[in-house]
Amino acid sequence: MSRSPMLASLTRHKLTVLLLVLQVGLTCAIVCNVAAMIGHRTTQMRLPSGVAENELVLLESISVAAGEDPLVRHDADLAALRAMPGVRSVAAVDALPFNGTNWSNGIATTPNGSTPLAATAFNGTPGELATLGLRLVAGRDFLADEYLPVDSAHDWAGINRVPSTIVTHALAEQLFPGQDPLGKLIYPGNGPIRIVGVVEHLLRPGLDETAGNEYATLFPMLPDSANVTYVLRTAPQDRERVLKRAADVLTALSSQRVLRHAQTFAELRDDYFRRDRTMIVLLLAAATGLLLVTAAGIAGLASFWVQQRGRSIGIRRAVGATRQDILRYFQIENFLIVSAGIALGVVLAYAMNLLLMERYALQRLPWFYLPLGAVSLWLLGQLAVLGPALRAAAVPPVAATRG
Repeated sequence: MSRSPMLASLTRHKLTVLLLVLQVGLTCAIVCNVAAMIGHRTTQMRLPSGVAENELVLLESISVAAGEDPLVRHDADLAALRAMPGVRSVAAVDALPFNGTNWSNGIATTPNGSTPLAATAFNGTPGELATLGLRLVAGRDFLADEYLPVDSAHDWAGINRVPSTIVTHALAEQLFPGQDPLGKLIYPGNGPIRIVGVVEHLLRPGLDETAGNEYATLFPMLPDSANVTYVLRTAPQDRERVLKRAADVLTALSSQRVLRHAQTFAELRDDYFRRDRTMIVLLLAAATGLLLVTAAGIAGLASFWVQQRGRSIGIRRAVGATRQDILRYFQIENFLIVSAGIALGVVLAYAMNLLLMERYALQRLPWFYLPLGAVSLWLLGQLAVLGPALRAAAVPPVAATRG
């Protein structure tokens, strides 16, 4: 069938066609960005934390006893928890993946480096790696004499005196790409610290939109505040029993404390991503609604045109056009309109993404979402126009004689 009648028809309905093109373009831009956000969030939710998630229970202890030495209290608590039946190992830590307690340092490879990388510092008692289940892919764990003495300052006050550190593989690759990081020096403070080990994965306490969610360091420093998290490793089937018993043991040791956030690590992860799951559901609902509205607009316009063109369709049938020709006509017409909308939508999608990057620090829109969005809208357009196109194809040649 000749394309000239189709183009002539479209140019006679410029405003209607323009509105449909704008609708398709906005739908394409919004759906592509929504799909990218859902994809990114889903990827984050599946990131390996690096710890033995199904074997860990944890609870936070806040001592309110006046004049109590936190390090002495931690030693007594750890000894009691370690003696519990079913406990394989236990450690006191100041941060965990997904718990939101983030102490971030700028890591440089030279003294006073001008472009340090932000990385989370994890402090814990001896046995932290074994308790958390972190997998060493290079090097070793901390030696006993590498931990800062109990009677010295820890945390930020001790950062310039620790001799060694263990880093994540992601951070090592970023700091020393293509090199063996073992033995290399880094500068999280003023003094150099030597890398003695590399763990495969360890997520930061709070995730963001950047690529640095696995930039983390472990230091041989003891948590020295009255607020500490005890992590116990046990068999998966014993987690609930061990967690309840641990709370009773700590309360019996000292009633001058507040225990909170007693949970398994799986529950900690589930709580952290609860808002993300809600956001994904809302975004899916919004995108689905927008696609349905666009499909309804395409189908409504096609139905209107079938009604208006009944006599001309009959004339074409009378001069030899087959039903397949009429069906193909409406499908090609819809394809052209949707294609124009997609071309506009690609521009709008990148413009929207730049705005989201600037205002909300979202990641750049991956290119492959654009062809996926285009194919989806082409299919949606063809499905939406199919019903009206079939009705048009069913118009008999005798319709040419009607007024």
